[in-house]
Amino acid sequence: QVQLEESGGGLVQAGGSLRLSCELSGRSLSAYAMGWFRQPPGKEREFVAAVSWIGTNTKYADSVKGRFTISRDNAKNTVYLQMNSLKPEDTAVYYCNADSRTSTWYHLDGSWGQGTPVTVSS
Repeated sequence: QVQLEESGGGLVQAGGSLRLSCELSGRSLSAYAMGWFRQPPGKEREFVAAVSWIGTNTKYADSVKGRFTISRDNAKNTVYLQMNSLKPEDTAVYYCNADSRTSTWYHLDGSWGQGTPVTVSS
């Protein structure tokens, strides 16, 4: 049974930066395509970013392109989301997703972590 634990969320002013981490336990991270999603207050969960199994390929939502960077360290079983130039509209609970069964690395519907909240003040 794979488990995911997100960390790194918090309160930051607009224009600031945060780095989120998602550690996978129970199996090797290299078996999973990984991604980050977020759920803003009162809205549905939405895709943020995805990274392929060995980190060769990445994909981003248009709203975060150029500001967020997803990366992975398979040796540490951890995926990261570096968030720069944060905006109030980035306020959300951020979740990571690990999918070992997808054949398309950016189509993720696997296991979820518990989420880490990010609040960006104006």
